[in-house]
Amino acid sequence: MATARTARTVVAAALAAGLTVTALAAPALAADPAAPAAPAAAKKDHAATRAALQAAVDAGVPGAVAQARADGRSWTGTAGERGGDDRFRVGSITKTFTATVLLQLQAEGRLDLDDPVEKWLPGVVRGHGHDGRKVTVRQLLNHTSGIYNVTADPGFQEKVFGPAFLQHRYDRWTPRQLVAVAMEHAPDFAPGTSWNYSNTNYVLAGMVIEKVTGRPYGKAVENRIIKPLKLRATTVPGTDPTMPNPSSPAYSTLGGGPGAPVHDVSELSPTIAHAAGEMISDSRDLQTFYRALLQGRLLPKDGLREMTTAVDLSEQLPGAGYGLGLMKQKLSCGKEVWGHGGGIHGSLSEAYATRDGRHSLAANINADWTGDTQAILEGEFCGTLPKPVK
Repeated sequence: MATARTARTVVAAALAAGLTVTALAAPALAADPAAPAAPAAAKKDHAATRAALQAAVDAGVPGAVAQARADGRSWTGTAGERGGDDRFRVGSITKTFTATVLLQLQAEGRLDLDDPVEKWLPGVVRGHGHDGRKVTVRQLLNHTSGIYNVTADPGFQEKVFGPAFLQHRYDRWTPRQLVAVAMEHAPDFAPGTSWNYSNTNYVLAGMVIEKVTGRPYGKAVENRIIKPLKLRATTVPGTDPTMPNPSSPAYSTLGGGPGAPVHDVSELSPTIAHAAGEMISDSRDLQTFYRALLQGRLLPKDGLREMTTAVDLSEQLPGAGYGLGLMKQKLSCGKEVWGHGGGIHGSLSEAYATRDGRHSLAANINADWTGDTQAILEGEFCGTLPKPVK
């Protein structure tokens, strides 16, 4: 869903790190904007991307994997204990899949993104100032709803992300239970007046899909995206806590930070994330998805235009914006990329592409207390070498 660690600010952490279902506030290595760019030849052989993967391992990450496609060619790099075909939990990258389905349903005339949430989920968004009659589906998707973030709730954090996780890792949560936790808190702001990343928004978005289609939201993702694009490594696990093969273990200190005991957290109940962050994929499939999306193969032109109409977040992070389940970043070299990041226990991911979809990258590290995924983006798209690990 979304962790609060990865890039240069809380915004980058919420977006680039995808804001996993966690709120782990661990220090992150940051790509050095002033670091020398690699020469053109090095960019072609992905030297800076390789260096960023190795830097993550040098910083204490057990393993890192990345795959890039450009100019019709594919490249895969690994460092540490990782395989190039590893599958991993993608966290908040799930949000782009969820948003895509809702935009497809709008294109079919089955709902309008400007419908109030109350129309589809009567009585669900109520309590402590929350009012589903004043929140639209669109505001869920671009995080302008003001709805409190369930993963910020102290009790939820303690049970799901702290040491108590080891006793509760297989607990099952219903979407309504997740929303109910959020409803115990006041809204962050009046709908449409500001921006704040909230995983609750996408739990609700998944519930809207289920109300419109009459089936689990994951079935819509499978039938509308996974099967047509032949994403063979991509799954919506539902209640299955296991990881498919091939995959490497996911490791976490459960909020303890560097030096704390490390735990294998590969198995967990995906229900803690639902449509905000439960999916599993690999680097190849994620690139296929984002390339197809940005090249107009999943949405009509109007739908893609709506998806890429972004809330301006440049005050928090220069050049950043958040559309409908899709983030825009302007990298240090001036290049603009679109995609999403994701973090969940023991897994931090990035999946981005240029607006034309011709150059793409997907990467993952199997730890959540250190390592700089933003540096991998900078390395691939800008040829920027990572800051040396001290």
